[in-house]
Amino acid sequence: QVQLVESGGGLVQPGGSLRLSCAASGSIFSTNAMGWYRKAPGKQRELVAHITNGGSTNYADSVKGRFTISRDNAKNTVYLQLTSLKPEDTAVYYCNRLSSTGLYWPWGPGTQVTVSS
Repeated sequence: QVQLVESGGGLVQPGGSLRLSCAASGSIFSTNAMGWYRKAPGKQRELVAHITNGGSTNYADSVKGRFTISRDNAKNTVYLQLTSLKPEDTAVYYCNRLSSTGLYWPWGPGTQVTVSS
């Protein structure tokens, strides 16, 4: 069973940057498209970026040009570089595989990103 552990969150001022990491156990990581998701209080979880196993990327309009997703299959790790952060980016960030059927691996603990002055 795949286990996911996110890290790298924190408190940052508007305009600041963070780099999130997600380490995955299991050899099936490299064959799956991976996504970064976030959930803000009172809102539904949303997909903010995804990367295929071949490295193609896609972003939600709200983060396009500010966030960059990448992966290192040798390390079973996916990253999310966050720049030009805004208060509305405040959320718990999670990684998981990309799914069109709603079937996800067990969710990790997430990492809290708080953007505030």
